[in-house]
Amino acid sequence: MIMLKSKREIECMRAASAIVAEVLAEVSARVRPGICTGDLDEVAESLTRRRGGIPAFKGYEVGGRVFPASVCISINDEVVHGIPSPDRRLADGDIVGLDFGVCVDGYYGDSARTVPVGGVSEEATRLMATTRRSLEAGIEAIRLGGYVSDISGAIQDVAEGAGYTLVREFVGHGIGRRLHEDPQVPNYRTGARGPRLSEGLVLAIEPMVNAGRAEVYVKDDGWTAATRDGSLSAHFEHSVAVTADGPYILTLP
Repeated sequence: MIMLKSKREIECMRAASAIVAEVLAEVSARVRPGICTGDLDEVAESLTRRRGGIPAFKGYEVGGRVFPASVCISINDEVVHGIPSPDRRLADGDIVGLDFGVCVDGYYGDSARTVPVGGVSEEATRLMATTRRSLEAGIEAIRLGGYVSDISGAIQDVAEGAGYTLVREFVGHGIGRRLHEDPQVPNYRTGARGPRLSEGLVLAIEPMVNAGRAEVYVKDDGWTAATRDGSLSAHFEHSVAVTADGPYILTLP
């Protein structure tokens, strides 16, 4: 069931989303060669709790599996849901996806970005830039009375137009009182228009773009999804409210 939010509820979501934006900015600034992903996770959790928020991912359960960390950290060929570890260090030339959510007073915010570690290749730079542009195009496609498929098509046009592929196993989603709500927001055309874009609808829009083939698999930890062909993957996400004045990006700083 799709739950539309009131203006008050959207501002409650903005409070959670503002913490998400602040924490992602701080964690991104600490990304450097040699740092442990577990250290980045500790920074994210500490900052969130000091600001009165609750990390949304820590303890999140799917099919009996519980996510053990506050932030998903996915490196290079890892698409989403990478688990931070005190034993895993970032290396010069890596790209790292940071996916983070916060709950404040029962309302959620969710955002992601992919950042370079030291000096990265031209291929990696272009992939990250294209994925960010595909997210921007999806947000720009939001119009009252439009359809979720307008977002999907705009993302697909940018990503595939640049020669990349889109992950199909994972999609965007509604967000509000729960981290994942209806509707799903595919990053590609499905042949259906999907739900209408109505005032008060809040969506987490999150293209996941691969440099190689689209297929992914889940590693033995039960969480981390990676490209089957070992190609690089990038991920960007914002939580966005549909309003009469256009899209309201809640997870901007």
